[in-house]
Amino acid sequence: MTLRIDRRRCAGSGLCAVQLPDVFDQSEEDGKVLLSTPEPGPRLAGAVRAAAARCPSGAITLHGGGPAGERPRDGNGTGRPGGRAQDTEEA
Repeated sequence: MTLRIDRRRCAGSGLCAVQLPDVFDQSEEDGKVLLSTPEPGPRLAGAVRAAAARCPSGAITLHGGGPAGERPRDGNGTGRPGGRAQDTEEA
């Protein structure tokens, strides 16, 4: 599974960074999400899915791997992409 974040969409709530500090961080400049681990691996897959689902702005998208991996999924589970390619950060 690969994670992508849309910093334009991020509300800076920090839920992801609190839940998974090994995967997500928060910018000291603007408070928005940063990726520490863009491919967290199977051990963290469930926790990463939960963090993406809790993201209030849907700024975290999951790509590849697992049952939800056949198509991009946004944080609220709708399957809509988080933004245009130039608006997203892929690590």
